[in-house]
Amino acid sequence: MATDTFWSDVDRHLVRYAGPGSFTGEIIDRAEGSFVFAEDGRRILDFTSGQMSAILGHAHPEIVETVRKQAAKLDHLFSGMLSRPVVDLARRLAETLPAPLEKALLLTTGAESNEAALRMAKLVTGKHEIVSFARSWHGMTQAAASATYSAGRKGYGPGAPGNFAIPVPGPDWEHQLDLAFDLIDAQSVGSLAACLVEPILSSGGILVPPPGYFPALHRKCRERGMLLILDEAQTGLCRTGTWYAFEHDGVVPDILTVSKTLGAGLPLAAVLTSAEIEQEAHERGYLFFTTHVSDPLPAAVGNTVLDVLIRDRLDERARELGARLRTGLDDIAARHEAVGEIRGRGLLAGLELSGGGPDADKLGARVTQRCLELGLHMNIVQLPGMGGVFRIAPPLTAADSEIDLGLSILDEAIGSVARG
Repeated sequence: MATDTFWSDVDRHLVRYAGPGSFTGEIIDRAEGSFVFAEDGRRILDFTSGQMSAILGHAHPEIVETVRKQAAKLDHLFSGMLSRPVVDLARRLAETLPAPLEKALLLTTGAESNEAALRMAKLVTGKHEIVSFARSWHGMTQAAASATYSAGRKGYGPGAPGNFAIPVPGPDWEHQLDLAFDLIDAQSVGSLAACLVEPILSSGGILVPPPGYFPALHRKCRERGMLLILDEAQTGLCRTGTWYAFEHDGVVPDILTVSKTLGAGLPLAAVLTSAEIEQEAHERGYLFFTTHVSDPLPAAVGNTVLDVLIRDRLDERARELGARLRTGLDDIAARHEAVGEIRGRGLLAGLELSGGGPDADKLGARVTQRCLELGLHMNIVQLPGMGGVFRIAPPLTAADSEIDLGLSILDEAIGSVARG
């Protein structure tokens, strides 16, 4: 197919699902390791791990082999049937987690796992009100979208009833948290079921809550009989330097959701909780019977992901590469006035363009485009009036030289755009 015909078909037949500039102006033909390759042969370093998911890089040979073997043997089943890959993955996930998280529900996407977690929390508590961060992103299905505040709320009619937003913690977070729950208590109809939050707000701009925040939030939940649900779609499975980001904060959630990284780019997600909560949900008739629940093919991939993470000690590698990445980003910030704060943890980093206002917004778009021209794919979170934050999440399998290459291109792109 000719290139002009391809883009004509895009215009004619594809729904634009991400607002202005929905599609990157490249036809991607294949991907391998830390790179994607355009149809014209151009190599592009992928500093986003696909959609923040491909933690083992693209086309990891062990993932490829698992898909080949499992698809030929057992790919999909009636949802009430079980297979060894499913039960093995549930057990092995429990082994990576602290007590009492030992029960797993295997699904497909982050939105679906959050939907299942919220449904479980509402059933177990007998309540329906949900609290989330004001810059949250939890998915595009009904309950998950209703708990998402960073984008996509306007124009779709009413969300799920009983959803409340609390501020992202700032310097005076203790007073802020007290005030937030005073306001929630004033608005609540007495049916607070759960608090659903990300340990690091990714789509909100790579915001890391300060030490002590999550234990305090957990206490607020306990005081009100709420469950704490942590969404580790982007932070789970070694990306932040520990197996799960909540390990940094000294709390254990009542319900944990993981997705993206669990399938290393393939659609696999999980809800994990305690035997006590699962038992209560079961006794109350918990129902989340979907077409692809407990599918054997993605479960087999999940087991291979765990094999590689454990064998190659990729939690340690994420810390090492994360330190290298952070040093390089700090150096870029020191040399460019356009760069503000650097933040994040491990191999989930954010570079904020400073200045604010529409000029900074345009700057972010121009730097993103220049990076792509130079062979680096970057993702920028466009926060209105803030200019945006580059969300950087290379694969855990990246080489030192690939981290250095990405930093070099980013440095050049910021410099050339700033010079005009």
